[in-house]
Amino acid sequence: MARYTGPKSKIARKFREPIFGPDKALERKNYPPGQHGASRRRGKQSEYAVQLLEKQKAKYTYGVLERQFANLFAKASSKQGITGEVFLKLLEARLDNTVYRLGIAPTRSAARQLVGHKHITVNGEVVNIPSYSLRPGDVVTVRERSKSLEAITNAVAGRKINKFSWLEWDANELSGKFLNYPERSEIPENIKENLIVELYSK
Repeated sequence: MARYTGPKSKIARKFREPIFGPDKALERKNYPPGQHGASRRRGKQSEYAVQLLEKQKAKYTYGVLERQFANLFAKASSKQGITGEVFLKLLEARLDNTVYRLGIAPTRSAARQLVGHKHITVNGEVVNIPSYSLRPGDVVTVRERSKSLEAITNAVAGRKINKFSWLEWDANELSGKFLNYPERSEIPENIKENLIVELYSK
């Protein structure tokens, strides 16, 4: 499946946010990429441009492709509640995102790789679909034969105390439980979901 494999620092500089994690290039050059990035006077962006930029930021942040993004938004629109908030909750419930949030992988792309290579189980069954949608009560575990993988042991060793209230972590079993969908106030990503809703409602 196609994934963005280009320069991540350029994308981070485009949005002026470290959406792929700490970025020294962004710290040094906190302005858009390109020949005239630092000095070019950009006119006021149109409403559509602002909305599209927010959508692109969300796609890059969660590593979701266009069709997946649209399908997930349609699913959120059909559910009760505020569409934008429901949409972010569904993004947070993706298996690859949860593996990343649990600290089993240092980045979402690394989490996708672990899932794709069958190192992760859900409720005891191997799941190799990064977009798999978790439900409250689901248990995400590192496969027994994968617990000694250097990439996983390094990530877990550098893991901080669980800071996400909707996840429960068992360090001995390298296992985490998806307790519930997070509230919008608990999701740390700087995404203005209302702009995405406005874009899709046109």
